[in-house]
Amino acid sequence: MRGDIVTVRSTAGVLAIAAALAWTGGARAQTESWPAKPVRIVSAMTPGGLSDVLARIVAQHLEGKLNGKFVVENRPGGGGVIGAVYVAEQPPDGLALCISGTGSHVIAPALNPNVGFDTMKSFTHIAFLGGSPTMLVVSPALGVATVAEFAALARARGGLPFGSSGTGTHGHLIGELFASTAAVPLTHIPYRGANVAVTDVMAGHIAAAFVTTSSASQQVRAGNVKAIAVTSSERLAQFPDVPTFRELGYPDLVALTWFALCGPAGMPKEIVAKLNAAAIEAMTSPAVARQLESEAIEVLRLSPDEFTAFVQAEIDRWGPIARRIGKTQ
Repeated sequence: MRGDIVTVRSTAGVLAIAAALAWTGGARAQTESWPAKPVRIVSAMTPGGLSDVLARIVAQHLEGKLNGKFVVENRPGGGGVIGAVYVAEQPPDGLALCISGTGSHVIAPALNPNVGFDTMKSFTHIAFLGGSPTMLVVSPALGVATVAEFAALARARGGLPFGSSGTGTHGHLIGELFASTAAVPLTHIPYRGANVAVTDVMAGHIAAAFVTTSSASQQVRAGNVKAIAVTSSERLAQFPDVPTFRELGYPDLVALTWFALCGPAGMPKEIVAKLNAAAIEAMTSPAVARQLESEAIEVLRLSPDEFTAFVQAEIDRWGPIARRIGKTQ
């Protein structure tokens, strides 16, 4: 009887080892042939915004570099959270990727513990794509030319509405941080994308918006909205007349609204390495670099490990601020 037990156990062990080897071999073959099927890149914001633009730039380059089909799929809503949750639930086979960002992966989880994912445990952080400072733009009809004048008008009127690309986005957080720091009464109006918020500023439906420079730049140059401050560390060469918040006395308002490429947790390192190298090559190619520079978009060359550490540092920086502001809402 004892020998029979040993035999059964041994057989079970052999079968388990065989199954593991078969799975490993299948996974290795799948990794080596990747991407044999179309890869979806989920842009969790509306078309036309920085997230969507970067998604399409990198998708086009990945197709040529990795000899596969890369399709951008827009799933907007919840400041990027809806698309992020969707990708976090997909298999880690490299066939579903996501454009992550400050709003969806740093601020939203801090504001809502039940957001549906853990940024550091639910995702594989692949590559930094680009970051844009946030601009405070106002309607020309408002009749203000400086942050001081904007603040004075808000106090005189008992408050002004400001827009952002959604609840829990970087623009939302920076607007709230400015309001609390400067003691300016502002009311947040969330939009489904920065372009929609800027359009409402142009039309005079809202007084101002905190949006990425890349989203506002065209309308600022056209004179349809007026930029009165930016969150870059120094004045932008593209907009030398726009002061930084730091020089105006708000040192905490130095930040980039960044977007990146991520996937579900547990993606094979070989696929991650391929994607990281190809993404960096795409964002730093001469043609793309010129395009991004014109929109004041900064690109960081980070390995997957370096980028993962960067995301953790952003959580450590903005998480406490987001939670503090969230308690006052």
